[in-house]
Amino acid sequence: MKPVGRNAQKPVSGEGRSVGIREVARRAGVSTATVSRALNNPDSVSATLRARIHATIDEIGYIPDASARALSSRKTRTIGAIVPTIDNAMFAQGLQALQTYLATKDYLLLLATNEYDLEVELKQARNLVSRGIDGLILRGDQRHDDLRRMLLTQKIPFVNVGVYEPEKPYPSIGVNNTAAGRRIARHLMELGHRRVAIVAALQRNNDRAQARVSGVLDVLAANDAVPPDRWHLQVNYKLDDARQAARVLLTGADRPTAVICGNDVIAYGVMLEAIKLGIEVPAQLSVVGFDDLEWSRHLRPSLTTIHMPTDEIWVRAGEYLVEHLSGGAPIMHREIDFSMVVRESTAPPPRDEAG
Repeated sequence: MKPVGRNAQKPVSGEGRSVGIREVARRAGVSTATVSRALNNPDSVSATLRARIHATIDEIGYIPDASARALSSRKTRTIGAIVPTIDNAMFAQGLQALQTYLATKDYLLLLATNEYDLEVELKQARNLVSRGIDGLILRGDQRHDDLRRMLLTQKIPFVNVGVYEPEKPYPSIGVNNTAAGRRIARHLMELGHRRVAIVAALQRNNDRAQARVSGVLDVLAANDAVPPDRWHLQVNYKLDDARQAARVLLTGADRPTAVICGNDVIAYGVMLEAIKLGIEVPAQLSVVGFDDLEWSRHLRPSLTTIHMPTDEIWVRAGEYLVEHLSGGAPIMHREIDFSMVVRESTAPPPRDEAG
């Protein structure tokens, strides 16, 4: 063991301490105020100077102090998002697109889930606000009143994603879910189906699912095809639950010739159970969904569904908040177009069962 004494080697200069903004300024040949402006208000610094400062930051490994930046700018450059669950491919896909966009604007994404519970959502929103988020993205427009009041009081801008509701005073970016429900139902009507069942997502605190079912029922009613109560089921977004619902529908004394499912995952479960029961899709049973997940085009038969432009919806929500926070006046309501994708899972009903 080496003795420790007055001749012991001293630490290398700078060892044990982090690189600060003064070192960035010295190496870049600018003032600390210029470095601060380049980080907190990039447009106030020329592109050439900004590039030199960022090159210096990359070279020496400087990491800006987020809390200090927040004190100077009163912004944390952090966006919060609350979704019902991350156990859903559509939410995961949308959040990935959102995070990729926000990173290009030097914003951080903080995520929380609410499990379709408004009390939980309120608590999660309070947690996010306490951590200094600048803005908040919320799924749908079913809210706890206390949450709306808190966001107003704290002056936190927010946007409802996944819905388009221009008649409401809260910003919204998404598709017209009622119109999407009507479109998928019309497809089955045009094929000749009148014995149509619905396996919807749980409706509690889910205005998107409610709107889709409302649109479906509008068209079914107009064609004298409203399903009996036993053919209108609600399930979680899980394969097991969807298969159980299909078992109920397809093993009775009579059965539908088509099933409209609340999303693609539910449709997968219905199709799997139909195949297990020896029912041919689409020769004996047509199945449709919503969302157009990646697997939908790879199944055999491939799934007829409504394509939801998920990436665009979430990126537009991020753009809304970034523009709002920069002092702009973004469009308050933005409708994103859905599209009908007809694949192999739908066909006219069997001749002896046509309506």
